[in-house]
Amino acid sequence: MLPNSTTVPASAAPVTLMYAPVGALKGRGTVWALEHRFSSSTRQDLDDGWGTLQQAAEEERSAPGTQVFEESVGRILSGNDSPDIGFDLSINPYRGCEHGCIYCYARPTHSYLNLSPGLDFETRIVAKVNAAERLREALSAKGYTPLHLNIGSVTDAYQPVERRLRITRSLIEVLAQARHPFSIITKSSLVERDLDLIAPMAAQGMAAVYVSITTLDGALARVLEPRAASPQRRLRTIEALARAGVPVGVSVSPVIPFLNEPELERILQAAAAAGASRAFSIVLRLPWEVNPLFQQWLQAHVPEKAARIMARVREMRGGKDNDSRFGTRMTGQGVWAQLLRRRFEAACTRLALDRKRIELDLTQFRPPGRVPGQGELF
Repeated sequence: MLPNSTTVPASAAPVTLMYAPVGALKGRGTVWALEHRFSSSTRQDLDDGWGTLQQAAEEERSAPGTQVFEESVGRILSGNDSPDIGFDLSINPYRGCEHGCIYCYARPTHSYLNLSPGLDFETRIVAKVNAAERLREALSAKGYTPLHLNIGSVTDAYQPVERRLRITRSLIEVLAQARHPFSIITKSSLVERDLDLIAPMAAQGMAAVYVSITTLDGALARVLEPRAASPQRRLRTIEALARAGVPVGVSVSPVIPFLNEPELERILQAAAAAGASRAFSIVLRLPWEVNPLFQQWLQAHVPEKAARIMARVREMRGGKDNDSRFGTRMTGQGVWAQLLRRRFEAACTRLALDRKRIELDLTQFRPPGRVPGQGELF
């Protein structure tokens, strides 16, 4: 059991109470249990004369523990139809993420659970406890053809609860048995635990890992992505992966103007020195509820830069806070987006970082449980 965490059935997930943001919580990306877009009612704080507003503010400053809800899912593979993304299938063992990255584009998915994309997203985690069973079924299905598969595309597959539940490891065990190639993207050093499975697959061209590094500034990382591994720890993870022969890339994402954007070249240089051979980068996205959450975070942590950051974001998004169109949502548009791309490309060229996806071998796949060379009777 994780410290300050509880596990309850998914059906027992409580309805979220909404309140206005006050200050910041140590170890949490946001204090705000922001109402989601499907909310049927709203809540307004009202002082009843008995100090209720002050009491609420004090309660908000006490960091809530993490709750883990166990869920049995009907399927685990998700298809991708976006031309902006370089894989065909994805697996996400968890919904919500305790890392608490304030900019996370996955936060709005908690709305579908009737939970807040704000504080709930990082404190109420859904664990897909039968994920490995469902993956085995999917890979064993007649007619299944291996495709480019990524683990952790929405929420981090190696977030803290994975240490106990080991769902991600069980998925990799199934993939290893089936000789099905996969890539992983993570901010966690916990991926090193599974090198005994990943490295042999990598040696046969069937595994790759991408480590996300947003900043080299430890103080900034503590408030931007509070429960993820420190930047220096992530660099050591790149070193460990590279030493084990695992092709490893770095994601410098998201690029936030005037916040981590000045570090772009330094991050790439540090990653290359640690052993990364690939790199990609995505500019800040603010879909749905991420927009007010991120702007509240700016006011709480860097108020002197808030207006300037948002002005530049809008310049790269056609005058809007967000642009979800394929083709521009990952890169932005306009002069500043072009300058960022040129800086990124120039740094990658100088550092010999390939900007193409690590190619994996799809030809070695065999359905789980099938004996090599055994034919089909029907």
